[in-house]
Amino acid sequence: MRELGQNKVITGLSLLFIALSCFFIWIDLSYLTLLPLGLMAVYFAIFFTEYTFLAIAFLTPLSINIEKYTESFGLYLPTEPLLFGLMLLLVFQQFQRNTLDKEIWKNPIIWAVGFYLFWVFVTSITSSSPLVSFKFLLARLWFIVPLLFFGTRIFNTPKNITRFIWLFCIAMCIAICYTLVMHAGYNFGEKEGHWVMWPFFKDHTIYGATIALVTPLIFGIYFAKKYSPLVQLVIIFMIVIVLIGLYFSYTRAAWLSVVAALMVLAVIKLRIKFSILAGVAVISLITLYFTWDTIQMELERNKSEHTTEEFGERLQSATNITSDASNLERLNRWSSAIDMFQERPVFGFGPGTYAFEYARFQDPEKLTIISTNFGDMGNAHSEYLGPLAEMGFFGLLAMIFIVSAIFYKSITLYYKWPVEDKFMRTMILAMILALVTYFVHGFLNNYLDADKAAVPVWVFCAAFIGFEIRLNRINQGEKVL
Repeated sequence: MRELGQNKVITGLSLLFIALSCFFIWIDLSYLTLLPLGLMAVYFAIFFTEYTFLAIAFLTPLSINIEKYTESFGLYLPTEPLLFGLMLLLVFQQFQRNTLDKEIWKNPIIWAVGFYLFWVFVTSITSSSPLVSFKFLLARLWFIVPLLFFGTRIFNTPKNITRFIWLFCIAMCIAICYTLVMHAGYNFGEKEGHWVMWPFFKDHTIYGATIALVTPLIFGIYFAKKYSPLVQLVIIFMIVIVLIGLYFSYTRAAWLSVVAALMVLAVIKLRIKFSILAGVAVISLITLYFTWDTIQMELERNKSEHTTEEFGERLQSATNITSDASNLERLNRWSSAIDMFQERPVFGFGPGTYAFEYARFQDPEKLTIISTNFGDMGNAHSEYLGPLAEMGFFGLLAMIFIVSAIFYKSITLYYKWPVEDKFMRTMILAMILALVTYFVHGFLNNYLDADKAAVPVWVFCAAFIGFEIRLNRINQGEKVL
């Protein structure tokens, strides 16, 4: 009876939506057709919260940034309004009755993110531009609150995270196919490869980063279990699309992040102890210190440009710090971020203020042909140096805590998960490797302010927390669905 009633409501809302849309078009106010669509979204968010979360998985790769259309502010439609609405709804429900599992407060990921949000709030008060910083805080909240905090209760069920990954990968393949078709019209030219992914992606760097993130996921789906021949063929087709998209993204950081994920895969599979890894890291740093002059001379001899379309030369250009404008501009941004930190080491200039402050910190000798004296060309190009400049030492520390907590808990979860459950072990490993691609990419770019990266990152964190709670209850003899 309940399902029958819900079907009647859905049918009624659909008819109402069609009627209102026709009326708004008839009176030449077609943009108001978004109003009934928004009302329907509100209804589904309230009564079908789980499906709303899953819908976000499909909508994220296909969302559109309206920044170029409004010329005033950037907003990803329809994902960010949906997330903002979910945040308000779930917080309201939390005040009415406690919907969060008490065990999540014991998880280091929650503690690390909580410290990060607290410090964002503090540094927003001390910010050089409080309005900018509090807008930054609000944007972070509508990603983190619904996806991470409340997502733990949605994604503690394995089938939901599996559905999420499938939907995200399918939507990403659609976006890649669109981009490849557009790119083919320009003979896959390198210059055109910077913008043909519009309007789904701002540029080729975030496009490449998202493809890199999807790569372990789609391989994880393939190796997780044996499928029917038709499904297996579909997955292979998706793998081919993803790999072609990765190649023609012309994004060096994305290629290198996938290599880093393969190295982490080897470390996890071989169960190499942390003490050994730490020892290798210390020896490497000491060697780097004593051979830096020789390395710098070799780097200065590298003249490979990132504008070439040849794969090997593009990889070589990643170490060109002499003539490659992209690399030199990144060094300029990093140098500016460090100088900003030195001026305000404790509180920084405020979250989200880097783009408005870095201009005066640029060294004239480090300016490139793509530099700007107005400081209006984006962020610090680093998920770590950005917080350092904007939120001081504790901003960087907060990011390090988050990354450390994510990989410590997720890898521990992978080792603890029952060996006989090959499917979920494989999917957990795939999510770990996907996050490796992003946080390695984070040394060169930062995209946690964009839904393409923020949604999968926080959802996977929620899944790790939810899975750990589920595993603990199973080990205690409780029955779980």
